[in-house]
Amino acid sequence: MEGEVTVRDVMSREYVGVSESDTVLGAVRLMHEEGVGCVVVLRGSEPVGIVTESDVIALVAEEGDPAETDVSAVMSEPIVSVDADLELPEAAGTMSREDIRRLLVTNDAEVVGVLSERDVISASASLSGVPSLREESTLEVGTPTGSDRMGREPTSNEPADAAADGDHRYEYSDRSICETCGTLSRELTNVNGQLICANCRNV
Repeated sequence: MEGEVTVRDVMSREYVGVSESDTVLGAVRLMHEEGVGCVVVLRGSEPVGIVTESDVIALVAEEGDPAETDVSAVMSEPIVSVDADLELPEAAGTMSREDIRRLLVTNDAEVVGVLSERDVISASASLSGVPSLREESTLEVGTPTGSDRMGREPTSNEPADAAADGDHRYEYSDRSICETCGTLSRELTNVNGQLICANCRNV
C-alpha cells in the first residue's frame, strides 16, 4: 500500500453523536436513519465512548431492553482515536492491536470523522488493483464457433474450438442418420420434416 495514503483520505467524514443518557433504542434508530454502523457518545463536545451494532446485539442477546437501557451502559470506552494525518497502515495496525473495527479520527483534538474496518479494506483493494466481486465473476460469452450437421451446438464437454487446437476427440462427423432407415449418410434431404437419405427418397 502506498505510504502517502492517510486516514483522512479514506475515513467517513460524517458521524452520528449521542449523549450518555440517551437510550440504546434511540441510538439504534439514529443508526438506522443515518445508515451508519455506530454512534459516537459525547459528553458535551468531548467523545467518551462509542456504541456499535455489536454492542446492541450483545444487549439483546442478554435479554436487555434497549428502550430502558442508557447508552452509557453498553458503550465501549475509552474510545480509541487516531490523528487524521496518520498513515493508513499504522491505523490498521492500531485496529489489530486493540481488536476493534472502528477508530475515532481527530485533528487538533477535534473530531473529524470515523475510520472503519470496511474503509481500510476498500482502500487496500483499490490501491492493490484488486477487482470487485462483480468484475471477478463476469464471464465473457462468445458466439459458438462449432456445430454438427444437425444444428446441435457443442455441449460443455465438447469445446467448439477443440478441433482447431488439435484435439480430435471432439471433431464432428460429416455424416448424419437417415430418419427412415437409420443408416449414416453424407447427403440427407428434408422431406416432410424428416431427414432421409438418397436411397429412401427413391423408394
